[in-house]
Amino acid sequence: MAIDIEVIETSSLGDRSYLASDGQVAVVVDPQRDIDRILDLVNRKGARITYVLETHIHNDYVTGGLELARATGATYVVGAGDEVEFERLAVGDGDEISTGTIRLRVLHTPGHTHHHIAYALHSSDGNGEIQAVFTGGSMLFGATGRTDLLGPEHTDELTHAQYHSVRRLAAELPGTAEVLPTHGFGSFCSATPTSGDSSTVAEQHTANPALTLQEQDYVDTLLAGLDAYPAYYAHMGVINKRGPEPVDLSLPEPVDAAELRHRLEAGEWVVDLRERTAFAAGHLAGTLAFELSANFVTYLGWLYQYGTPLTLIGDTQDQVADARRELVRIGIDVLSGAATGDITALAGNQPLRSYPVTDFAGLAAARKERAIRVIDARRNDERAKSSVSESIHIPLHELADRLGEIPDGEVWVYCGSGYRASIAASVLDRHGHQLVLVNDAYDHAEQAGLIQS
Repeated sequence: MAIDIEVIETSSLGDRSYLASDGQVAVVVDPQRDIDRILDLVNRKGARITYVLETHIHNDYVTGGLELARATGATYVVGAGDEVEFERLAVGDGDEISTGTIRLRVLHTPGHTHHHIAYALHSSDGNGEIQAVFTGGSMLFGATGRTDLLGPEHTDELTHAQYHSVRRLAAELPGTAEVLPTHGFGSFCSATPTSGDSSTVAEQHTANPALTLQEQDYVDTLLAGLDAYPAYYAHMGVINKRGPEPVDLSLPEPVDAAELRHRLEAGEWVVDLRERTAFAAGHLAGTLAFELSANFVTYLGWLYQYGTPLTLIGDTQDQVADARRELVRIGIDVLSGAATGDITALAGNQPLRSYPVTDFAGLAAARKERAIRVIDARRNDERAKSSVSESIHIPLHELADRLGEIPDGEVWVYCGSGYRASIAASVLDRHGHQLVLVNDAYDHAEQAGLIQS
């Protein structure tokens, strides 16, 4: 009989957590900070969480593992090699965890971190067959976890270790075992893009570069594919080793129009969560556009200076609550307040700012009429493939430090979809630039004849 495994998606960070249950007891692997989702799920199943397992000290989110263990009375399991400031069950290679009919074996799989571990889950039918393996940031779907998060002095060693860890999993586990990674669904913790939504060990034999390439070829390929990762990662490991504080999902204090204006005049971070074209059509001067959609928390966390006063503007309280949930996942716990409702009312008697929105066809047409400057806000790896001719490349995460490179006059901004360009446009608007937002899929740039050969 197979153990029931539920996937808990956190698509905004590109991660998955897992709940495995035999109907009576359950274990949770790599839980996110907002543990209410897991508690609701386990309550619906009528089971009891007895173990909470971490595959590694996470760099891309604040774990909910410690709080979940304390809330449920479960045993908190962390790799023995990781130095932490809280009580846990330290496990190492070959250790076993048993609860009810659930049995897991610990495998040391260094690479993503030095002390990374995977958990091989046995089926409960008595034959001892491995049903699945929780691989964390080692074996992903057609990729592996990145190996540069602990500093450049460790990257080469960890990359070689990652190669051998994935090969160990492939050698020791049956081909039928389901691969259940934490990263690889858009997470920057993946060294290269992943493929597919599910996989087995057998399928990885022909899809995973650690299994299809020779060791040095794998190392060279992985290192060549590494690009910048979000700046907020620097804070995650510190919080997770210390032990996160209990999560607070309550709504921030309401802020009126006069107080909003005061905070903006003081240069504080006031973030507008509304849809990007609504922001462009009318917004408070000095606000920053971080549309509350799939990439919200990644890019806000990337640009935000931790500890800076942060106020939110949203259409509704539900929108603010959703943003609050996203922000606590990366350790932004303190919000200075929030304002909701009609943007004109929130502006008081102050005029709104705005800028035009168009697509790549509009950019092509404008270029035929007048001289304009174009900013490419994409990452280095995207730029290396192709770009709009004569565009200036300033990745979004570098923009604040390179404002002096923005030319005078009319500036058009694009990215891969319009999302990052909308953030960049709001930053430039804050500094008084004349803007046009290209809100369009990059594929359309070629159709418009804009790509340089």
